[in-house]
Amino acid sequence: MTIRKIPGRVSGGSAQRISGGPPRLRMLLALPAAAAAIAALAACSSAGAASPSSPSSSASSPAAAAAATVKTATIAGVTVLTSSKGFTLYSFAPDTPVASKCTGTCAQNWPPVQGPVTAAGVTGTFGTIKRSDGSVQATFDGHPLYTFVGDTAPGQAKGNGLNEEGGVWHEITTSGAAAPASTSSPSGGGYGY
Repeated sequence: MTIRKIPGRVSGGSAQRISGGPPRLRMLLALPAAAAAIAALAACSSAGAASPSSPSSSASSPAAAAAATVKTATIAGVTVLTSSKGFTLYSFAPDTPVASKCTGTCAQNWPPVQGPVTAAGVTGTFGTIKRSDGSVQATFDGHPLYTFVGDTAPGQAKGNGLNEEGGVWHEITTSGAAAPASTSSPSGGGYGY
């Protein structure tokens, strides 16, 4: 550590400045601060996968993977919307075109897709809503979009037709119609948004 006198300061005409030592030490101290600033900036700029809609949202969640671009895939013979990494996107029957009814634990199990999003070649209207926590959620044809934590690999649709969290969940088809409920779903389900 180096102490330098700085001339021309009040009370006694000089002051002391303590420098942080060798440049390497200063660099090591600056790196974590820079990394934190970059992480905060990235969180704000994606406002939507990292402006966490729930405490469980993270860069490894399917919802984070869906930020900015979605695509289509054929799952069980139905063409559906997926995240950019292939995770199925869902709608929740109790939602309205302007409000998500999935908050708290529901949003931890069914992470909201942060918006806005787009998809090449998809007929339909993409939009956004503002969630009760202030984050922005993507919508398709007026349906707020979600992923499901039970889908652990691309191409799965384990959430389709589930009746959980106070309503039925449907994979989002590119036709705009509700996908048929999975025949393997023990909790029933059906059609309808």
